[in-house]
Amino acid sequence: MSTQTAKHKVEQVETVTIRFVGDSGDGMQLTGTEFTKANALAGNDLATFPDYPAEIRAPAGSLFGVSGFQLSFGANEVLTPGDQPDVLVAMNPAALKTNLADLRHGGMLIVNAGAFTDSNLEKANYKTNPLEDPALQSNYRVVLVDMNKLTEAALEGTGLSSKEVARCKNFFALGLMYWLYSRPVDPQLASIKRKFAKKPEFADANAKVFMAGHVFGETSELFHERYQVPASKLAPGTYRNVTGNFATALGFATVAQLTGRTVFLGSYPITPATEILQEMAKFKEYGVVTYQAEDEIAGIGSAIGAAFGGALACTSTSGPGLALKSEMMGLAVITELPLVIVDVQRGGPSTGMPTKTEQADLLQALFGRHGESPMPVIAAQSAADCFWAAIEAMKIATKWMTPVLLLTDGYLANGSEPFRVPSPDELPKLTVKYQTEKNYANGTQYMPYLRDAKLIRPWAIPGTPGLEHRVGGLEKDALSGMVSYDGNNHEKMVLTRAQKVRNVVEDVPDVEVYGEKSGDLLLVSWGGTFGSVRGAAEALQAAGKKVSHVHLRWLNPLPKNLGEVLRRFKKVYVPEVNGGQLAFYLRGMYPGVDPVQYNRINGKPIKIHDLVAKVTEAL
Repeated sequence: MSTQTAKHKVEQVETVTIRFVGDSGDGMQLTGTEFTKANALAGNDLATFPDYPAEIRAPAGSLFGVSGFQLSFGANEVLTPGDQPDVLVAMNPAALKTNLADLRHGGMLIVNAGAFTDSNLEKANYKTNPLEDPALQSNYRVVLVDMNKLTEAALEGTGLSSKEVARCKNFFALGLMYWLYSRPVDPQLASIKRKFAKKPEFADANAKVFMAGHVFGETSELFHERYQVPASKLAPGTYRNVTGNFATALGFATVAQLTGRTVFLGSYPITPATEILQEMAKFKEYGVVTYQAEDEIAGIGSAIGAAFGGALACTSTSGPGLALKSEMMGLAVITELPLVIVDVQRGGPSTGMPTKTEQADLLQALFGRHGESPMPVIAAQSAADCFWAAIEAMKIATKWMTPVLLLTDGYLANGSEPFRVPSPDELPKLTVKYQTEKNYANGTQYMPYLRDAKLIRPWAIPGTPGLEHRVGGLEKDALSGMVSYDGNNHEKMVLTRAQKVRNVVEDVPDVEVYGEKSGDLLLVSWGGTFGSVRGAAEALQAAGKKVSHVHLRWLNPLPKNLGEVLRRFKKVYVPEVNGGQLAFYLRGMYPGVDPVQYNRINGKPIKIHDLVAKVTEAL
């Protein structure tokens, strides 16, 4: 199925950022997701950022009930979901009020004019109708479309209730965007049919409304051109679109396949980490076992028990849950059992802002446990990178017999990007070694804490004849593992465990400097700020600034060459979505290095143009 568009000029553009916003019941997440799929099928590189309220169903028309979905897609590499939208699709007054300030000057504003009733205007605290403001027309390219009325007309005579009809209007917006960006409609019609296969009346209704939106773009005189975004020059291969949470789950399932061992996830649902549990439950045929525990402590407790039993264990949570798990993480440290704790960071403190992103937990990950409890800490840098980070974290945990903290965040967890499916020979080698024989010189007793040259203790599965041993939270004898209250033994064990974690640095690659190896200013990022900071570095370098970029994947141990690299630059500049946790950490680790801080704690990713302006000012 297709429509002719000869009367409309087709303009080619390299990159586009679009934001869909509306009431939390308007289907903006579905609209954004479906349009994302269309651009992925077209071969564009892309990045997305869903932004939704914490309430399950916020009051209709309220400012805090606005749900949004932003995506950036283009012909070149896309590092972030974009700073300022080129197109804002606003479904009601509240959506317009909370998002208009982000639309770039001269950008296209597509408004569902039918929703601008007196009642909705009042809920959004508008005294007058903003669509009648001349400043709106002068600052933006405004397209007023009564999607409510047009949706009703498309579904007249279908027998659907008024509420069911209203739920279809998001597909009108989707059809309009398909036309505006020259996307073929057949894949979307097939997707609608699949999605509503059990309710064919809804499939038919949404398809009609989708096509009504598409035809409206073609036949109305509101648009003088449409746009085309060329396919990206991606590396050859098979691609799929992934969110960070799905990529994390896929990484752990891949570990099960690589090792032939069961991967066990013991978790308790918490926003924004819940999808890891949900997605991993789908991999039960691939060696994955999931357990939804009654609380956070039980979740990690079950995982520690699974690790003791020889499984490859992990648990997932967010900041509040990480705090609850801290005592059990100490248990994993002192027993020296392999375990991966995934922390999908969100706004805090306490329950804070559950659906908003924040790099809130770095210091908690590094130091937030009782006693001397160091553990390796790794942070994923993108949605797709969550796959590789999950595999790497499990590899470190099982090799070094230690719990490992894997940090992601709400931005990565819910955002999506293309992921090239790796071939088997591109996957890392991953072997799990269990102790099968007694290891004491005289052969009379198994010593569970007799270490190798790297201070790694053996891992014996319960039930192995002759390898019976005790583990627990009390300090243990340096060889036998029996409870010991001897102070000298305790000091030895504390220092040994700490040195073992420091030894992990042999698996930590040196940092690579993007740009000149020395200069005026070095941008240092970690975790999900990678795309924004790299984008800012590229812009500054293009403007002739002597600015370079280093991204930290490993937070503990830090890369061996990091101190040397930091000292080559006149200024070190650290952008973070927190109050300055990495900057604080670097000051302590590298005396004489005093990073300049750029901190945002507004629940949103750092914007490239804001960071460029701040760095230019600092220079």
